[in-house]
Amino acid sequence: MTDKLTHFDAEGRAVMVDVGDKPVTARVASACAHVVMTRETLAHVLAGTAKKGDVLGVARLAGIMAAKKCSDLIPLCHPLPITKVAVDLVPDTDLPGVRISAEVKTTGQTGVEMEALTAASVAALTVYDMLKAVEKGMEIGGIAVLHKEGGKSGTYQRAQG
Repeated sequence: MTDKLTHFDAEGRAVMVDVGDKPVTARVASACAHVVMTRETLAHVLAGTAKKGDVLGVARLAGIMAAKKCSDLIPLCHPLPITKVAVDLVPDTDLPGVRISAEVKTTGQTGVEMEALTAASVAALTVYDMLKAVEKGMEIGGIAVLHKEGGKSGTYQRAQG
């Protein structure tokens, strides 16, 4: 890696990056996660019979709320004027479990990758919370940035596979 780590000063101390001189640009990022569970647990999601209620609906809202609170959770993230958060949860019988995608948009001086990752992660954690009475052995994984646009570094697209 030839890039300098921007969250450290010359003495190696953690610092918040100064984005004041960066141009304001449209920025978007998407991220994913998944929750693997037994087919029996997934059947509760599909039938809407989870004791805590609408698993996918509650997890969607949790992901949206989490993206808006990212700078409160991640110490060096800037608070951003988020213009859009979309969280999609799709049951997948082949997994078996739930696949989660999140997209976040802003017009600003820094990107929204952390907000998209936070949205996907908290949605996954919420799926776990909603179903833990049925299955404690669920596994959360696959958390990754899929795509980002805007800013000096340009466009990033995660390779398929």
